[in-house]
Amino acid sequence: MLRPSLLLALIGLAAPALAQTAPAPMLPSAADGLMVQALDPTVPPCQDFYLHACNGWLKANPIPSDQSRWGVTDVLIDQNRQKLRAILEKAAAAPTPETRRIGDYWTACLDEAGIEAKGLAPLQPELDRIDALTDKAGLATLVAHLHVIGTDVLFVFDSDQDFRDATQIIAEADQGGLGLPERKYYFDTGKDADDTRAAYVAHLSRLFALAGTPEPDAAASAVMAIETRLAKASLTDVQRRDPAAIYHKLPVGELDKLTPVFAWAAYLHEVGVPPVDALNIAVPGFFEGLQATLADTPLDTIKLYLRVHLLQHAADMLPRRFVEEDFDFYGKTLAGAKELKPRWKRCVSFTDAALGEDLGKIYVQDAFGPDAKASISALVKHLREAYAADIKSLPWMGKETQAKAEIKLQAMVEKIGYPEKWRDYSKLEIKPDDALGNLLRADAFEGARQLAKIGKPVDKGEWEMTPPTVNAYYDDQKNDINFPAGILQPPFFDAHWDDAINYGSIGATIGHEMTHGFDDQGRQFDAQGNLKNWWSKEDTKQFKARASCIVAEYGGFTVADHVKLDGSLTLGENTADNGGTRLAYLALQQALAGKPVTEIDGYTPEQRFFLAYAQSWCENQTPQAAKLQAKSDPHSTAAFRVNGVVANMPEFSKAFQCAAGAPMAPKKSCRVW
Repeated sequence: MLRPSLLLALIGLAAPALAQTAPAPMLPSAADGLMVQALDPTVPPCQDFYLHACNGWLKANPIPSDQSRWGVTDVLIDQNRQKLRAILEKAAAAPTPETRRIGDYWTACLDEAGIEAKGLAPLQPELDRIDALTDKAGLATLVAHLHVIGTDVLFVFDSDQDFRDATQIIAEADQGGLGLPERKYYFDTGKDADDTRAAYVAHLSRLFALAGTPEPDAAASAVMAIETRLAKASLTDVQRRDPAAIYHKLPVGELDKLTPVFAWAAYLHEVGVPPVDALNIAVPGFFEGLQATLADTPLDTIKLYLRVHLLQHAADMLPRRFVEEDFDFYGKTLAGAKELKPRWKRCVSFTDAALGEDLGKIYVQDAFGPDAKASISALVKHLREAYAADIKSLPWMGKETQAKAEIKLQAMVEKIGYPEKWRDYSKLEIKPDDALGNLLRADAFEGARQLAKIGKPVDKGEWEMTPPTVNAYYDDQKNDINFPAGILQPPFFDAHWDDAINYGSIGATIGHEMTHGFDDQGRQFDAQGNLKNWWSKEDTKQFKARASCIVAEYGGFTVADHVKLDGSLTLGENTADNGGTRLAYLALQQALAGKPVTEIDGYTPEQRFFLAYAQSWCENQTPQAAKLQAKSDPHSTAAFRVNGVVANMPEFSKAFQCAAGAPMAPKKSCRVW
């Protein structure tokens, strides 16, 4: 699902002690499940269903000053954060062998006085390492070291499943090294784009000045020139939606041919890659562009680029002036937040990022029991049955492709709550008085863990999200759906709610993740997770025609300041929203079959289903955050995740008796699944 609130949660935000307190949360009651007080009867459901379902909530829940968006998801994230804070405070005050690492990370992260007193000294050895570079021959070793400590420079090197052999993990080199959110930020035209680029260059200049770099304005402009060249050589987010566009398994020696100025053998040795003969060079054209950039750019300018990216990476654990500068651009300018988040909130997030399964192991002891897991497993089973019936009934798909689709569906594995085997962090050194060192060592630990997978079979039990995460995801190559414990609670799920509410909220989420297995990306992978065409030519043609309808529909939606959604970028998520909600509705109908129709709060089960779906997306958002999401996030904004879906479902029109041609019952609608 990858709810967009988490996109901005990744931006390092801190806050002064007097940050505004969030409004009193409005979430469904355990006994009812529907936020009746959130409804706005003055907005007809067939006119704007999102506002009908959410306007009361939106009015009662303005965006807190330390946020750029505030939705029901964020309320739950905040509640989870409080639970995690209690765990961390206890771990710090009374550590046990099981909790000492998380307690020490938390203690060091909160020590603002200690961080301030140390100044740049903890980072100085890394800055000195960059300054000591005397020729481009040594660049590869230096870049490898920066990658080891988590600094994204020039490109990305990692491990990944082999697209053509999903049982194996291979090495992968990919585009990267940018400071702005996406390639288009470097090339879009218009005043807004120009202002953003100018603000970014000013941000780089201020970072240089804070670190004592001479001529910071010139240094910032030089860095921007490097990033612009890297961006030009990069694929767009839309181009990268095609798996074939980012899979080029080649002999490792091809890297030397593409980028001869970069000593790849030295890089691979320093970064700690096991011996490899071949790897995925995701975007060969990018590495050709990297060659030209490195060859043409003076060494001192490259060192400035490396220096400022290191400062950006370390900013959260540096003195407050660096934290505030980081927030000023990424939090305020790009996302529209007014104030920095409290330090404790940031430290909860950082501890979860560094030691998520150590922290999650404690979290799930109280937050997620066996009854909840059994209830979610039953919902998954019902959604799977509904999807199987849907596949068989599709009039546009041939029998042979239908049979293969059902095989993939039945092979799809669900992972619920938390891993069966917890990650071992025993080799990761965490100190209670070394915030920056903890960050860099945790990054190095995770990087080494990822690279150690190369050449080994895939671990299908591994999770990509931590247990407290309020999110869910589908993995194309493992062909599994994943629901962390964090999201399996109100407003998405409660075992006491009636079926209509649970199917409309968590049921739609389950259906969403299942549908990802058959969206424009997922459909290109087979039941085992291999990139393999299992569709007939005619069925492929039919799918693309239906998908193009969704592209055009969502591409017409405007979010803020005349900025429109990118229908191609959001195609996969929109397909999953539409298909997943329809599947949940079908599963609800199966659950209700033979039972008397019972109205609750004056609403039929079908109406409650759609209201629950809509209310799981209630969210206020700054214009800046909306534009950032529209330009760089594959998810549509909340209002269109609701209105776009219900406008494509005749079941909604029937439930609310919409007249043909009403905004939520248009004459033309789109459907893939």
